[in-house]
Order: sequence, then C-alpha cells, then structure tokens
Amino acid sequence: MRFLFLAASLFLTVPAAGAFDASSSSRREVLAKGLATGAGAIVSTGSGLIVPSSPALAAPAPEALALRGSINLPPIGLGAWAWGDSLFWGYDKKNDGDLAEVFDYAVNKDIAFFDTAELYGLGGRSEQLLGEFRKKYPKEKADKVQIASKFAALPFRTKAKDVVDACRKSVDRLGGEPIDLYQIHFPNAWNNADYWDGLAMAYEEGLVKAVGVSNYGKDALRACHKSLAERGIKLASNQIQFSLLYRYPLENGLLDTCKELDVKVLSYSPLALGFLTGKYSADNLPKGPRKKLGEKLFQSGNLSGLLEAMAIVSANHNGAPLSQVAINWCRAKETIPIPGARTIKQARQNLEALDWNLSAEEVRLLDEASAKVPAYIEPEKSPFPKADINTGLVMFDS
Repeated sequence: MRFLFLAASLFLTVPAAGAFDASSSSRREVLAKGLATGAGAIVSTGSGLIVPSSPALAAPAPEALALRGSINLPPIGLGAWAWGDSLFWGYDKKNDGDLAEVFDYAVNKDIAFFDTAELYGLGGRSEQLLGEFRKKYPKEKADKVQIASKFAALPFRTKAKDVVDACRKSVDRLGGEPIDLYQIHFPNAWNNADYWDGLAMAYEEGLVKAVGVSNYGKDALRACHKSLAERGIKLASNQIQFSLLYRYPLENGLLDTCKELDVKVLSYSPLALGFLTGKYSADNLPKGPRKKLGEKLFQSGNLSGLLEAMAIVSANHNGAPLSQVAINWCRAKETIPIPGARTIKQARQNLEALDWNLSAEEVRLLDEASAKVPAYIEPEKSPFPKADINTGLVMFDS
C-alpha cells in the first residue's frame, strides 16, 4: 500500500472537473426542518431520503432508534484498484475497452458492485472510468450499479470538511450520483474522530447512501461505530485484507467484532495479489513490486501444500479455477470478497464462484493448509498508523 501514499500528493493537486451540489436535498436541512416543526424521530425511506415521522408523545431512547444508512450488497464485488493504477498494476489507457467489457459483464449478470478509491489512478482515473461506463446505461439499469469509494486519510487532511470536500469530488468523477458506500481508506496518526464526523456530514448532505471504514482494527471499529451511532448513522462496513494467505482478522478477533457490531466485511485481495490463482511459481514470478513478495512466498516451501489442497477442492467441483476456491473460502468466512478484474476472463471466473460453495470438510482442509503458510505480508510492516497519537486509540491491528 505504500505506493498509494507516494502518489497521493500528486493526485490531490488535480482539480475536480465540477462539483456536486446536494444542497437542495440536504439531509441536514431536512433534519433541521423536522426539529423546527416538532416532528418525532427521523426515519429513512427505501430511496435513501430522510423524512420526519409522525409526531411522537415521547422520544424513544437513542438505542431504540433504528440507525440510518444500511446497505444491501451482493455476495461478491469487483475491485477496481488496477483500473487506472500504472505504478503497481501497469495500467494502460489502451486497455480501457477491456475494462468496459468487465463492467458490462457484471451489469448483465446483475452483480454490478465495484470498489474504487480516489487514490486509484492519477486524478481519480478509476472513479472516472466507472462513471463513464455507468453513463452508457439507461437510468433504470444504471441505478442497479453499486459503487463503493474511499477517502484517503493523509496526514495533511485532518478535518471533517476534508472528507466532505473529497467526497464531492469523487461524486463528480463518478457521474454525479450519490455514492452507495463511502469509506475511510485507512487510519491516520491523529484526528481520526474528525473523519467519522466527516462521514456523518457526507451522509446527512445526501452525498452518500452508506458509510464505512477500511483497514480498521477492533478498537477503532468500536469507537467509530459508537461515534456514528450517536448521530443515528450506521457503520455499514469494514474493508480489510483477508485471504488464505492473510488470516490475521480471523485469528485476532477482528471478524468476530465486525459480526458483533453488524458491520459487513469486505475482503480485499482475496486472491493475495494473484498468488492464489496458480498462475505464479518460483520460476514464474510477477513483475514489479509483487516480485519480492513472490520470492518470499515460494522460498517458504509451504505454499505448494496450500496450492495442492486448493487443487483437491477444485477437482471436487469440476476443475473450478483456483481463484474460485480462494474466493469461496472468504465467502465461507462470511465476508464479501472483492477480487480485482481487468479482463472479461477474470471477471467471469470471479463471479462464477457464486455457482458453488465449499463444504465444511473443504473449509477445514483449506484452513489446515493455509495455517502452515506464513502470511505474505506482516501487519507490523504495514504502512498504516497503528494508533492515534492524540487519543492512544489502537487503529490498525491486522
């Protein structure tokens, strides 16, 4: 993830093409009107609009109010990190046609959930592409496309207003529609609570339909969940790294905490940057930054055992691709995997993982094999700040 920080400053100097004006439908205004007229609780309609309920004799206790900002997501999504990122993934504009095919395939399969971020590609290229692709469809079909994006919590962006301003630019790049799920991309070393206020403001202003976080540990998740709940807003998701080669969230209780708080888990890198697809070997390593990771993995001597276990599972399901085995293991752990896809072949393989499920015995086999392989990345080497220096709150643990 270090490359994201290296490119961030340059990206943030690129001006937005326009601005999204949500003032006419501001949730904040509706809330104010509701209070002024003596309305009862504020509730959410199915369309995401906030309207005052019928007057109540007595306001219910805060814990009794249903939180606003829930979101229904499909059991799998597609990550768009590589859509515009030339540093890590070698993006080339001439391949935009391939990305459009991926988008169209997902739309036609009715599983059009894409995850992007303002840092994915210079000038928010990933967001721009998704916005352009969605515009080709009539509104009825375009409205079925769900897009999640993320705010970069960089050291010099420490105010709630920074979140809202960045969100407006992302909305603009994505075509002007409210973002389905807006997330804090990673913790900062300070002022993290201000970001949570920013999420709430973006929701109240109608810029987004639901809010979440990414790369948050157990303690940070609880704090953010509490902060948003005090404003009547649900923390909808936590996007974390999780795969057969990165099991920490399963082992340290993070997944259990998400389940306890009813926070959906989006598992990024479920294919471990491609190392769980069977494509690479000690003699055939990927290029770029992934090469060193591959060297470490294959030198450990245990990855072959995991790949063999995955091959056994594959054979049980008519030779399903190893990528589907890895994806379905994440699904079996009650997460929503968001594997990347740059070609129609990759998109088809990823989404067709929904055609079958792992048995309990197959999950056990994969658990045992993966437990013998050292994680390809250690949490302590992550570039994310581990704690908020102002509050001492542990922000990242896996």
